[in-house]
Amino acid sequence: MSLWIPGPTEVRPEILAECARPAIGHRTEAMSALIARLDPGLRLAFGVDEASPAQVAVHTCSATGLMEAALRGVSGRVLSIVGGAFGRRWHQVAVSTGHDAVALDVPWGDCVGADQLDRALREQGPFAAVTLVCNETSTGARTPLARVADVLAGHPDTLLLVDVVSYLAGGPVEFDRHGIDFCLAGSQKALALPPGLAVFCVSPRYVERAREVEHRGYYLDPLKVLDGHVQRKTPSTPCIPLYYALARQLDDIAAGATLPAGERPADAAAAWRARFDVHARMQARTASWAASRGLELLPSPEHASPTVSCVRSESIDTAGLVAGLKERGFEISNGYGELKNRTFRVGHMGDHTEAELEELLAAADDVLGAG
Repeated sequence: MSLWIPGPTEVRPEILAECARPAIGHRTEAMSALIARLDPGLRLAFGVDEASPAQVAVHTCSATGLMEAALRGVSGRVLSIVGGAFGRRWHQVAVSTGHDAVALDVPWGDCVGADQLDRALREQGPFAAVTLVCNETSTGARTPLARVADVLAGHPDTLLLVDVVSYLAGGPVEFDRHGIDFCLAGSQKALALPPGLAVFCVSPRYVERAREVEHRGYYLDPLKVLDGHVQRKTPSTPCIPLYYALARQLDDIAAGATLPAGERPADAAAAWRARFDVHARMQARTASWAASRGLELLPSPEHASPTVSCVRSESIDTAGLVAGLKERGFEISNGYGELKNRTFRVGHMGDHTEAELEELLAAADDVLGAG
């Protein structure tokens, strides 16, 4: 079965082989070296400036765990931008951790506007932090980070916490340029690993403010995890097989190993940009195929995710398309929650190739033609 759902996504055999390496102790020099091996690739993934004091780290949990961890370092009111299922989840996490959390609702498929965000910050604030799902997996909508950064520049006391779960390794995050304070992702989407790890990047001011919070918990204490990573001593037993897999994937991306033949730059940063270009082309191809079938994306074209296409499908048998593709060896997703049977989602992310996408689309044509 070829997996085209918006996560977990297809995992290359080379990556799965890394998970089968012999076990090592997590308090050994070999483990310290493995942790250190991750940092250069993670900094490239998050788009951290070369001289930036921002720090990266890894934790053995889901990305939802890091949603909670990020908030455990925040003292004060939280504004949660809710434009889909995962924006709503972060708001629910904020409420569950005892924060005074205000939901800024955006229609599913839309993105928060600059004026709307600025007005909420001015009229309902002050807020200690804003939570944003940059790439909403449930709707295929990508919020431009530059837009949010411009607004937050006028509210310098407010931290910006960003979920890039289905975006990291699929598009440019540019952590410093966009004034992000806490940025998080999971391993199972555009990074194309099995589930089980979460990665994050933090600014110095986030760390400074988090150290003033007395009760940050234990397993999800963001500073305990960060300090352990920096010291190459995780505070609890990590998922060592996935550390190997992550190290291999970051090395491969930097070497251009997953790019089409003839598109493998020697420079690591260029290799990352080339990977982003592949995802952008797959998004454009999926959108053009949808248009050829009289369908359109749920978000506007300028807000379309490079990794997840959410296609309006009221005019076709959505469940039939999903089932027909599965019979032909391809798995895509029906719509999420309230969008079920009104949309379907294609996860063209991770290590999928453009040639493989053409096979999927041809199979979809076959299903629709037989309907």
